[in-house]
Amino acid sequence: MDLGHSSGLLLHITSLPSRFGIGDLGPDAYRFVDACAQADQHFWQVLPVGPVAFSHSPYASPSTFAGNPLLISPDHLVSDGLLLQSDLTHVPEFEDNIVDFERAIPFKRRLLQAAWARYRAHAPPSIRTAFDTFRHDHAHWVDNYALFAALRESLGERRFAEWPRSLALRNPNALRTAHKRHKDTVVQQTFWQFLFQRQWDRLREYCRNNGVSVVGDLPMYVAHDSADVWSHPDLFRLDDAAEPTVVAGVPPDFFSATGQLWGNPVYRWDQMANEGYAWWTARIKRALALFDLIRLDHFRGFVAFWAVPAGAETAEGGQWVDGAGAALFKRLTESVGTLPVIAENLGIITDDVTALMRRFDIPGMRVLQFAFGHNSSNEHLPHQYTPRVVAYTGTHDNNTLSGWWDYDTTESERDFATRYLHLDGRESLQWRSIRVLMASRAGLVIFPVQDLLELPATARMNTPGTIGGNWAWRLRPGELDRLCGDVGIRLRDLTRLYGRAAYRSPL
Repeated sequence: MDLGHSSGLLLHITSLPSRFGIGDLGPDAYRFVDACAQADQHFWQVLPVGPVAFSHSPYASPSTFAGNPLLISPDHLVSDGLLLQSDLTHVPEFEDNIVDFERAIPFKRRLLQAAWARYRAHAPPSIRTAFDTFRHDHAHWVDNYALFAALRESLGERRFAEWPRSLALRNPNALRTAHKRHKDTVVQQTFWQFLFQRQWDRLREYCRNNGVSVVGDLPMYVAHDSADVWSHPDLFRLDDAAEPTVVAGVPPDFFSATGQLWGNPVYRWDQMANEGYAWWTARIKRALALFDLIRLDHFRGFVAFWAVPAGAETAEGGQWVDGAGAALFKRLTESVGTLPVIAENLGIITDDVTALMRRFDIPGMRVLQFAFGHNSSNEHLPHQYTPRVVAYTGTHDNNTLSGWWDYDTTESERDFATRYLHLDGRESLQWRSIRVLMASRAGLVIFPVQDLLELPATARMNTPGTIGGNWAWRLRPGELDRLCGDVGIRLRDLTRLYGRAAYRSPL
């Protein structure tokens, strides 16, 4: 994909304002698209949009194919006749700057159950026809996901490896019995996926009509307790009880003396190759049905991945194992054509990773917050950028620029940044950083909304390696008003000044 010379914003859907406790695909999502278009921003980057589990992390989903029902807009359900306006008259008082998952999830679920009941009793023929079409077109993934979700619910949210053995190991007779026993719940789960897809398609069409391309995020690995692993156990390194024998992570480095232990099961790339990488091909096609451009998380793992014996307390005892490399990407390009992807190539990247990116013309990432720890040859400094770079002030894993400056920098880094960014008091750190990235040669520059609004560290989305308190930040309604107003105007002026406004997506 041609990145052109363009810019965009990073904001996950859950971070949008909404009176229902969590950002969704409703009216404020459309207002955000309006804000992007008015500011000449041609890209909207989101985090993974799959269902979330106990940690609420979009990177630990029970399905890489499914959508998150929590993102379904109740307002649009009313417009479709699947809820009554009276269903929305007793909405709890949610805080407007965070997602209160513990209260929002049961509330949204009650609304979704009401929509399902109304569909069964009163749905117009057009919606019934659309639902039947969805079930047919998406059967290759939604059937397994819906049964998985139904079984998980009926078994007290236990991990699938802890289910009765016949179900955990997918005995055909047990699956047939389970499908009959839980038929209503299976169809309900499928219906919620239909509602997500219906609302997503409408929003994406609105984005297209306003010149905004959607950038999605595809994690390298999938969660062990997922429909993906349960329905394709032969593609993962598991034992006879469906437990991982080896898990993913990264080795010890400057940031962690014991490495990082992620716990995801690793792929059996040999088996995937024997099957012509059919699962990965289906995964990429599904992502392309949702997004215009895909960020491939932990791109390093496609060349070689750090495999740690299951049960280890740290990642120190792992070893590097070859990944699929060029064979996978060759198969993907044969199936879908040119791959509109960005490589998350942060951290220590070896020459073979760079060679794979170059062979398949895959741009990489640069992050301004990583630029000031060394010298003028640092690849994250804007004067080092090339047109095949997607540059950020920070990502969802970084602090806000304000928080980074206050808590995450040394005196020497602040001195370097002050001189490099020419922080003379006439522009804030945030807007000077935005200006410098805009003026760079990077093909695409993307700014977290928190930095546009000059928000403090309390607006951070995620702190890697920590549990609790992540993924909850939300825009206040007044802050979205500012994006549609003074902040958007200021951003538009810089976008036009540095020639990034004229980009038109080839999609």
